[in-house]
Amino acid sequence: MGSNKVVNYMQQQKTIERGRITARVSPSIQEKLQEAADLTGATLNQFVVQTALERAEQLIERETSISLTRKDAAMLFAMLQEPSTPNSVLAKASERYKNEVESGILNTQYSVSIKHMI
Repeated sequence: MGSNKVVNYMQQQKTIERGRITARVSPSIQEKLQEAADLTGATLNQFVVQTALERAEQLIERETSISLTRKDAAMLFAMLQEPSTPNSVLAKASERYKNEVESGILNTQYSVSIKHMI
């Protein structure tokens, strides 16, 4: 990110209520971070916040999305359009689930679990 973008971002943040993050680092780490901040034209704080934010966004994107190759995506779509016939084990499990939902057993167990969580 260019230095102008970092400065503009930080200026926009002045009007928003903010929290505080404090980090204790060795002098060598501080010097390295300061050198990088100087190279971008940002203050040390601006650089650390922007870099941490960029990394957080990358991590969130990576952990909350699924990437497929074209081949894998085509296979997935084909399977969704023409699902295979369930085998006997899956058919029995589906029938058992349906019976438990209809009889209220599943709902009773679910509500008990929720009460223990609250």
